[in-house]
Amino acid sequence: MLGVIFAFGALFCWMFGDFFIQKVSRVVGIWKALFFITFLGAIVMYPFVQEDVLPFLTNIETLRLLLLVSVVTLFAALFDFEALKEGKFAIIEPLLGIELPVTIGLSVIFWNERLTSTQVLLTFFVFIGIILAVTKHHKILYYHKRILEKGVIYAGIGAIGMGLMNFLTGVSSQQTHPLFTIWFIHSFLAFATLIYLCGRGEAMSMLSDFKKHFNIIIPESLFDNLSWIFYAYAMTYIPISIATTISESYIVGGVLLGVFINKERLRPHQFVGVIITIIGILALSLLTSG
Repeated sequence: MLGVIFAFGALFCWMFGDFFIQKVSRVVGIWKALFFITFLGAIVMYPFVQEDVLPFLTNIETLRLLLLVSVVTLFAALFDFEALKEGKFAIIEPLLGIELPVTIGLSVIFWNERLTSTQVLLTFFVFIGIILAVTKHHKILYYHKRILEKGVIYAGIGAIGMGLMNFLTGVSSQQTHPLFTIWFIHSFLAFATLIYLCGRGEAMSMLSDFKKHFNIIIPESLFDNLSWIFYAYAMTYIPISIATTISESYIVGGVLLGVFINKERLRPHQFVGVIITIIGILALSLLTSG
């Protein structure tokens, strides 16, 4: 029960986290948006994990796993942020749902978790909805890539990376400690993004950016950090596939935020795709959690 509660906590926080990530990425850029999230998270979490730093980091196998998940997270997050920056929120969010079957597939193949035939069928059902949701002109679905919405390619690559990241985060959380795993990842990302921003001569403007946009940077950092903490803890109580399935339902709220708050307009067949995706993920979530 506790694992399900944590998974629903991740669901709620991701819903608002991605919404604010899109806003911050559009005003300060994806690298700064990622830095603010990870830097603030690393600072706030450190007092709670400081006693675990030496024991975990002196273990070579643990360190390799943490570095691997951190590198994967960096690349996945950059593609994810770029997709949210360029695309319609209500279209990008369902596409990011690809991370769900990727995570489940990795959990089944490499972590010996099991899925029923109904769960596999629902995963395919979600893919049909995703294809409709991201395509502007359904009659020429197989034509040139120009028919795809802006940000779709980035979202697809990011979603696959996010699926791998979800799986590795779950494995690391189970083998070490969930809070330490998230702290290490965010510390790594904060350091990597800071080096990049310094190299581009943009680091000095971050303080002024924070002061100017703190009203969206703070919620972005708060919700995104909480979502990953909840998710990491969920995977220590319930299987990775179940935790991911439940938390992935944040797409429902994300789509609603994009349509009703951002006033984004979708074509009729795209609405159908969004609805199919939502129904599929909700059904898969309920079935798996049950």
